[in-house]
Amino acid sequence: MVGTLINAGTILAGSLLGVTIGSRLSEKMRDTALQGLGLVTVLVGLQMALETKNILIVLGAILTGSILGEILRIDDALKKLGALLQSALSRGSKGNTARNISEGFVMASLVFCVGPMAILGSIQDGLTGDYRTLAVKSMLDGFASIAFSASLGWGISLSALSVLIYQGGLTLFAGIFAKVLTDPMIAEMTATGGLIIVGIGLKLLDLKELRLANFLPALAMAPLLVALVPFIRSFF
Repeated sequence: MVGTLINAGTILAGSLLGVTIGSRLSEKMRDTALQGLGLVTVLVGLQMALETKNILIVLGAILTGSILGEILRIDDALKKLGALLQSALSRGSKGNTARNISEGFVMASLVFCVGPMAILGSIQDGLTGDYRTLAVKSMLDGFASIAFSASLGWGISLSALSVLIYQGGLTLFAGIFAKVLTDPMIAEMTATGGLIIVGIGLKLLDLKELRLANFLPALAMAPLLVALVPFIRSFF
């Protein structure tokens, strides 16, 4: 769990620094910075998405995962959680402030939890105690949290809780996940996660309002579909 604790700590520290910097910037400067973040986020997402070896798996994962997410109303639940945390930690802030904190929490949670470093680093930490991969991820997330929180506020810091739960769970059950997840499964999870991150970029650029959290089940559907491909081919 050492790597995950370091990761959460860098996100908190980066968020604090980012909020301090952001408070000194004009609204136009924050908007421009947010647009820059949106462009970079789209680029990162596309790079991840292009790692797919079978676009049909990504398509199937996105479609089935989004339907499941809509049924479970994951996006609504996470937004309510963000608003609840905002209400508990910052009483008196309402309206757009609450909305920004909630959205910052959801978007940052997706960015920091989606990707191969989170999966592989957490499993590596759990199996061998080697947290070097998560240490590198922590540095990257720390800088990203500075940029995000400068524009989106301290809701970004709440994503440290998501990192603790997600990566901590992977670390604690590393033995199971290491046996189940193959390299092709991780590659398709990464590609599927990349498309979700592209959606975050579109949202930051204010091009399209997406219920991003409802796509989260797609991350579980991707490795499942990879596992089912040989079984399906056996019938043809």
